[in-house]
Amino acid sequence: MEGIFLRSANFVPLSTTSLLEKPPKICRDRTSVIYGSLKHKWSKIHQALTQLRISRGDVNSELGSLESMEGMLPCSANFVPLSPISFLERAAKICRHRNSVVYGSLKYNWGETYQRCLKLASALTLLGISRGDVVATLLPNVPAMYELHFAVPMAGAVLCTLNSRLDERMVSILLEHSQAKVLSVDYQFLCIAQGALDMLAKATIQLPILVLVTDSVCPSTIDTTSVSYEYEKLLALGHDEFKILRTNSELDPISINYTSGTTSRPKGVVFSHRGAYLNSLATVLLFEMGFKPVYLWTVPMFHSNGWCLPGELQHSVGSIYASGKCLQKAYLTV
Repeated sequence: MEGIFLRSANFVPLSTTSLLEKPPKICRDRTSVIYGSLKHKWSKIHQALTQLRISRGDVNSELGSLESMEGMLPCSANFVPLSPISFLERAAKICRHRNSVVYGSLKYNWGETYQRCLKLASALTLLGISRGDVVATLLPNVPAMYELHFAVPMAGAVLCTLNSRLDERMVSILLEHSQAKVLSVDYQFLCIAQGALDMLAKATIQLPILVLVTDSVCPSTIDTTSVSYEYEKLLALGHDEFKILRTNSELDPISINYTSGTTSRPKGVVFSHRGAYLNSLATVLLFEMGFKPVYLWTVPMFHSNGWCLPGELQHSVGSIYASGKCLQKAYLTV
């Protein structure tokens, strides 16, 4: 995939000065400094810094510019591209045996989740998936959906989570536009996926490889003639020693999402590795998520990749209770 270019709409340099610019906007009259009888509000601190920048003649530049410094060239010692993949690696190292996902009677810890994601990434490469290819999903909140959020970028590919409420025609349009090479579909949405593939076949468009995701209540009577692989069998083909295909640039795409097309044709929105990483950290701070939280997942993960909550829960080493198709399928045993 191409299309992520450096511009103000998708990239802002990280700087500690930005942390100081926010409080005067949202907490202007809140006390920022107390020193004996001396008290200053955030607005006064911001005003003093602004005057300092004007006096220095750099009002249009960031305070503390490093333009005069030499030797600050990006290298492995001082720079690593930001990516949510690092959250999963960290969770597997520091809380390997803590529950990561609970779905009905199924439980995985962070060590198992990490190994499963590695094996799935390896299996995807065996299917011919390479850097920049798109892997689509038509899934509810099941463990496979969560694992694909990390296995796909681990394979260097781009995730495209399709709205499971769309009809066959719209799914076919999105599969054609995204040029998906693989489609993982839940057994409940198999008819929709098959209908979409039939439409693509009539248009002589190359069909994606169909991977069926099942669970313990999956009926044995469903038509699987168009299915290339079953999810767990495909995962078993992978190797847990797979070497992660890390992003060359943190601005590389990690996912593509589409609007629902309720008012016109769907519009695609691309997430970068950097954007997903920072959005995850921002939500952790905004909602004051502590260490090892427990989250009952009810909002569909196809909505903007669950608002990057997969990465947020890994960063905080939380436990996820997936709700699946309905809330009754989840239970809490903390």
